[in-house]
Amino acid sequence: MSTTVELPDADETCAYCGSRIFNHDPICVRDCTDDCGSPTYFCNYACLSTYVDEHNLTTGNACKWSPDEPDCC
Repeated sequence: MSTTVELPDADETCAYCGSRIFNHDPICVRDCTDDCGSPTYFCNYACLSTYVDEHNLTTGNACKWSPDEPDCC
């Protein structure tokens, strides 16, 4: 899988809070399970984390683990 890296516009805004990303510590996120569509930009990890939580983006994407399982530890 390959993608092209492009610098976002200077006025690009955060997908969560709307701040200009380059006024902060920007993060680019791309969904490469869906043809590596357009990137989504966040101004920092706090906005990315909140966005993920509010949109339930981790629901169903993690393995289930129980300390009672025989293969534990």
